[in-house]
Amino acid sequence: MKAKDIKKLTVTAMLMAMNIVLSMEILSIPVPGGHLYANDIVICTAALLLDPFCAFVVGGVGAFLGDMIFYPTPMFVSLVTHGLQAVVIVLMTRKVLTKKPVLSAIIAITVGAIIMVTGYSLGRAYIYSTPEYALAKLPFQFLQAALGYIAIPLVYGCGIKKAYDKLMK
Repeated sequence: MKAKDIKKLTVTAMLMAMNIVLSMEILSIPVPGGHLYANDIVICTAALLLDPFCAFVVGGVGAFLGDMIFYPTPMFVSLVTHGLQAVVIVLMTRKVLTKKPVLSAIIAITVGAIIMVTGYSLGRAYIYSTPEYALAKLPFQFLQAALGYIAIPLVYGCGIKKAYDKLMK
């Protein structure tokens, strides 16, 4: 295994661990019908840094494991929804407005937010057999999705992208 692969594996594992930790109820904000989690910040950060597979591992598998440990009912919804969200963000930032990475990230995270809100709303309606529950949680889903935008100043404003690129060279 090459040093670059070990570094990428380490960063992926660290971000996945952060996603799992941010899935803890003790670190969440109670809202009507559940909790608001900050793990979208980590998922979007991973998607802005990593390749599609590693971003899926951080977003989908990390959210799945966090749910499995702390609240297993929606774990498969989390796997699919956050995994797809992360992969779409990666692919869009690499294909849309590549000369303007911040604008590209804004557009990609917006699409990812739509995927996350839609996926969780449909998943909740199916799991709990009540669309009313999903509708009641909808405003908080939008708020959680909006937390993903915090990744943009972290990655581009605080130098995380430069540090990651330097680490990978």
